[in-house]
Amino acid sequence: MQLYESSYLRLRALCGDPAQLAGEHVSHVAHGCALRLRVLERSAYTVTLNLTHLFGEQPGMPQAAAGLSTYPDVMLRVYCDARLVQAQDWAETSPAGPPRQVPGRAGDRELHQRWTYNIMLNKWLEYCLELGHRLD
Repeated sequence: MQLYESSYLRLRALCGDPAQLAGEHVSHVAHGCALRLRVLERSAYTVTLNLTHLFGEQPGMPQAAAGLSTYPDVMLRVYCDARLVQAQDWAETSPAGPPRQVPGRAGDRELHQRWTYNIMLNKWLEYCLELGHRLD
């Protein structure tokens, strides 16, 4: 839970109160790629967001609209009442290729994958803040 709480605090520093977000927000910094946040769904206690960097066309990157590539493409679920953020889905395609399969039972693999997604989310949010991104 500490990981999800830490990600919530970092996301809040990046975009303000997630419960108040609407639409699409883009942040530009001098020495980095643009960062885009889109609100996909809202309910009484949760908000579903998509967070990604925007790149010009590059080979090996997933294609997005308007000739831009996006990576990573992360779906986030924000639990506003509990003040937690969880990575729900991470783009399966990257410049380095598909993610490595973890051997073992399906439940163990899913738990490992979920843990990996959320560690990466926490580090990525920290990186975006260090670059100076702000989405509020």
